[in-house]
Amino acid sequence: MRVGIVILPEHRWWAAEPLWRMAEEYGFAHAWTYDHLGWRSLVDKPWFDAVPTLTAAATVTSNIRLGTLVASPNFRHPVHFAREVLALDDVSDGRITLGIGAGGPGFDTTVLGGAQPDAGTRVDRFAEFVELLDKILTQDCTTWYGEHYTAVEARRAPGCVQLPRLPFVIAANGTRSMRLAARFGRGWVTTGPAVEDDLEAWWRGVAELTKRFADTMADEGRDPQRVQRYLSADAAPAYSMRSLEYFREVVGRAEELGFTDVITHWPRTDEPYAGTESTVEDIAAEVLPEL
Repeated sequence: MRVGIVILPEHRWWAAEPLWRMAEEYGFAHAWTYDHLGWRSLVDKPWFDAVPTLTAAATVTSNIRLGTLVASPNFRHPVHFAREVLALDDVSDGRITLGIGAGGPGFDTTVLGGAQPDAGTRVDRFAEFVELLDKILTQDCTTWYGEHYTAVEARRAPGCVQLPRLPFVIAANGTRSMRLAARFGRGWVTTGPAVEDDLEAWWRGVAELTKRFADTMADEGRDPQRVQRYLSADAAPAYSMRSLEYFREVVGRAEELGFTDVITHWPRTDEPYAGTESTVEDIAAEVLPEL
């Protein structure tokens, strides 16, 4: 079992830099940031772009893996995004894991003035996004005319440090997106079901999703051992770092369900993810060394 942590891109770099350094020093296996133009209740608060944030994080760390949790087609085009992630992979010397998802309704689309696509259209667009991004990162030259994207002789030179390309971790709760994770993903990440306050219902839903993903893997003929399984633990109705004891419980339950990785969030002074850094220190001292 590996544990990763999300550092929201909300701080000026003089304040953010120590967090990324500490994530590595504390022994987290991977560190992530959100890829949004603005996010939920924090939309009117300070917010920075994921790509330069991860670039900066790569220059102040040396071993920890870094990634987006998650990038989406809401405001990214595969041709330009391929160039960005190539640069990230190069600057980090092959430490980038690309978390990608279909994207949901909300500020990322409304701020650009576009219409809100329905769920089916978002998944259609995502399928095309993933396939085209994969091609651009693995083929010398790609031309594509699709329903949602066009690429004309898009180059990949110099190519990724990680071969054949940097790994994708694909967010998927639905069957169609799970198929994409089975086909293109080095990993699958789930947020579990949408529930309000019933923590046990959330865990039951997570168990059902893991079974559905296993069935999807079998249908696609993919070896389950070749796909890592990530649980975004704080999508639950309880913050995973609310205490050392609860974090141990989260990690244990995730491991029982077959997850290889658990992702938590760096505590903030207020909601969401309100907590204290002392809990991070306790987890780093008592839980991470045991995993």
